[in-house]
Amino acid sequence: MHAQTFFIAFFGLAAVWFGVAVFRTSSMVRSALALLFSQTAIGAMFLAMQTEFLGVLQIMMMATEMSIMAIFMVMYMMDPGGLGAMEMTHQKRFSIAAGAIGGGAALAVAVLTPWGPVVAQAPAAAQQTRALGLELLGRSMLVFETAGVTILTAMIAATAVAVRRREGKAAR
Repeated sequence: MHAQTFFIAFFGLAAVWFGVAVFRTSSMVRSALALLFSQTAIGAMFLAMQTEFLGVLQIMMMATEMSIMAIFMVMYMMDPGGLGAMEMTHQKRFSIAAGAIGGGAALAVAVLTPWGPVVAQAPAAAQQTRALGLELLGRSMLVFETAGVTILTAMIAATAVAVRRREGKAAR
């Protein structure tokens, strides 16, 4: 139990550290990679909590998503490598205030909410995975399928717009 707590804390701190690194770099690609590592650390937290399905799903989804994001950043950004001076944050005071208020609200909800008693007997990991699979393949399937098709359509449209624009510039 102590090793599990250690790894949950370790990966939690890693997720926060890489989350901060997202905003501390001047490169969009490095920012995407820091976000990938942050989300992978959250997936590792799921694995440390013995929720293997959610952990592997988190890591697989974020690896794919952040890879696509980095590729699109390289395609569309003027300086994706971050070699020039570039400011990654905007409206710093407002952002700090919003983050402090949001963090305080989340902390207040976590501490002040009467959560009720802890479950005395939790189902086994296999039973939890089965219940999650039934939920995902049941009433939530239409939502996931719609979101997937929408994201794919947006990616194809963005690529088509970029290709068409380049062809037009080459003809001039």
